[in-house]
Amino acid sequence: MRILLVYPKYTDTFWSFKHALKFVFKKASSPALGLLTVAAMLPEEWEKKLIDMNVGALKDKDLKWADFVFISAISIQKESVKEIISRCKKIGVKIVAGGPLFTTGYEEFEGVDHFVLDEAEITLPPFLEDLKNGCAKHIYTSEKWADIEKTPTPLWELMNMKKYATMNIQYSRGCPFNCEFCDITLLYGRRPRTKDKDQILAELESLYSRGWRGGVFFVDDNFIGNRRKLKTEILPAIAEWMEEMRHPFSLQTQTSIDLSDDEELMQLMVKAGFDTVFVGIETPNEESLTECTKFQNKNRDLIACVKKIQKFGLEVQGGFIVGFDNDPLSIFERQIKFIQESGIVTAMVGLLNVLRGTRLYHRLKKENRLLKDVSGDNTDCSINFIPKMNNEVLINGYKKILSTIYSPAYYYERVRKFLKEYKPLQKRAFRFHFSHLGTFFKSTLFLGILGKERFHYWKLLFWSLFRRPRLFPLAVTFAIYGFHFRKIVEKYV
Repeated sequence: MRILLVYPKYTDTFWSFKHALKFVFKKASSPALGLLTVAAMLPEEWEKKLIDMNVGALKDKDLKWADFVFISAISIQKESVKEIISRCKKIGVKIVAGGPLFTTGYEEFEGVDHFVLDEAEITLPPFLEDLKNGCAKHIYTSEKWADIEKTPTPLWELMNMKKYATMNIQYSRGCPFNCEFCDITLLYGRRPRTKDKDQILAELESLYSRGWRGGVFFVDDNFIGNRRKLKTEILPAIAEWMEEMRHPFSLQTQTSIDLSDDEELMQLMVKAGFDTVFVGIETPNEESLTECTKFQNKNRDLIACVKKIQKFGLEVQGGFIVGFDNDPLSIFERQIKFIQESGIVTAMVGLLNVLRGTRLYHRLKKENRLLKDVSGDNTDCSINFIPKMNNEVLINGYKKILSTIYSPAYYYERVRKFLKEYKPLQKRAFRFHFSHLGTFFKSTLFLGILGKERFHYWKLLFWSLFRRPRLFPLAVTFAIYGFHFRKIVEKYV
């Protein structure tokens, strides 16, 4: 068999980092981890080729080469998926589709020959067996959860690492919490399932042996779902490996805010090489937290929690949402104030959108408030339900948040606030590359000379050089991030 694995294109959003990637000479932020893992599950003798449309073009000759095209996607890639399906049908190549987009809404996609839904560890083997016997079905699904200790190491050789800003690894699936708007428990359950330490070390080793040196993102939706195992097995093993290899990677992941309650865990994460965590903060409004059942964020000083995590050496990136039924008219100013006071530089603010199959979806369906399916882009000023707040007021308030927090004055003030308080503790060796000079010169040209923010840019750089010289590269990085965020904001505001 000849298998073409196709990863659809992302639209330009906060999450794409498209405008920042140009400064570091990269095409995409991270590779198609799901497809690379699926590739490792296919028969070894099959020919395999990966086309990530975020780093290269999908050509007709690639489609004609293949016996099957495998597609995996999330909702924000929906339009690209439809284009791929159309092209496949014209050429006559068969399609196998899986991943979150299809698992929660495969009925939308006509023309797909085989849907391999839910977790591939369970549904892919029977599809392959039926394919071998000439009786492959249209849909493969399962209500069981996979044992991910049997999940293979991704087939990294199918991709060009030089085109990506970071690599990625998955340690766990599932989240112990059950936020109303979130589809993670729908897709992966509430009991976190984890890989063992040998698997994680093997995956780190596989990246290292292929020459990767840089950022590695643990894509877990809540990395700290099983704290005991992290503390006793995983983090000590990673820390020892990183020490032996002279700290080749900087690690990032996603956690819940209750990480701030566990000082031992934060210390172990930093020792293992973690320097950044993304935290779903959502809102400073307690009534809205109750509404969406984000109880882990309630009855706590969220700003103090953020500052505590950052004091331990972990940069906090934050997710924020407006559009809850219980949001007051003051929510827009409160979100701006919270973001500025917290010093969260990368503040991803989105409008609430309803994901298919979630508890929010079922509640609003009963209330006849659903309008259309989600676009997957919660930053494009669109919502797919009827909000309690006046729609125009909500959209204008959302635009005000974005235009304020990413204006040069507010953004650079937040960067300085963070850099003043941040105390990185990890021992990661700095490795100079000539591309760093190119990145710096690009930033001085487009931000320091041609940019609207040039006054703030130079003020930050000189402040960093004299006050926090060790954090100068991070200051430049944040300036580049800010450029990307402002480009996104300009599209909609």
